[in-house]
Amino acid sequence: MPEGHSIHRLASQLSSVFGGQQVAASSPQGRFAAGAAGLDGRVLVRAAAHGKQLFVEFADGLDESPTPTLFLRVHLGLYGAWSFGGDKSFMGASSIGAPRKVGEREVAGTPDTTYAGPPAPVGAVRLRLVSDYGWADLRGPTACEVITEPERDAVVARLGPDPLGSAALDAPDDVARFASGLRKSASPVGLLLMNQAVIAGVGNIYRAEALFRQKLDPWRPGKSVSVEEATVLWEDIAAIMGDGVRAGRIITTSPADRSSSSSRVKREDAHYVYGRAGLPCRRCGTPVAVAEMAARKLFWCPGCQAP
Repeated sequence: MPEGHSIHRLASQLSSVFGGQQVAASSPQGRFAAGAAGLDGRVLVRAAAHGKQLFVEFADGLDESPTPTLFLRVHLGLYGAWSFGGDKSFMGASSIGAPRKVGEREVAGTPDTTYAGPPAPVGAVRLRLVSDYGWADLRGPTACEVITEPERDAVVARLGPDPLGSAALDAPDDVARFASGLRKSASPVGLLLMNQAVIAGVGNIYRAEALFRQKLDPWRPGKSVSVEEATVLWEDIAAIMGDGVRAGRIITTSPADRSSSSSRVKREDAHYVYGRAGLPCRRCGTPVAVAEMAARKLFWCPGCQAP
């Protein structure tokens, strides 16, 4: 499942491709026909993310008959993905979401100097957005609906703070909220980091990597984590997720811990513990362990993250 950094990248790209433009919306698959009809002809104001939730804001482009602002809410889930294309002004990723053929890295698009509109839909396209300069197709999302602003705010209010910022809430106390959510539970910290009501946007990779980087035992009860430890953990998650937004892939290792000094980080060098079960820890040599937690594989180093 795409983690929060990918959704923030999606928001930025949708805003870049369509922001301020009137768009045509359709549902080639037919499953979202009513929702697409409600968005068709509106101006896409901007897109924003909170955790793994994407919110795309649409306003009526007709000043003489304004209608309420609407939001497209999308949760990609395990299989959802957006694909993009456009004229020579389009320089973004050609695909963001899951499944990916190259892990967490999105594929850079090539501008079409002969752009004459979007290609014929391929596969089950739930939603297609088209402007004069570009297009975007959505396939396979877990959730796709048109909602009002209060409904958008209610969705965000049910989520924990987002280390990359909020789509709707001005919450300067994000760190305190995270620390409180962590420390009031006896559940393992490795489980709590996957709880979107505690922290929004963290998935399986960031969970494993952040806990390793902070030398935290994933089985340690949340209530035993100090405020200082929770604050440093939050700041580290925010930093590595921010790196993911910029790079388009999850890289959590320091240059000194990689097998190559090349500026291009190899896939096998990108992570400390995630996906490395049985391999020696990059720092202490202890074989990386793996177990089930929250119905997902949890990776950790029993040496560096000893209880």
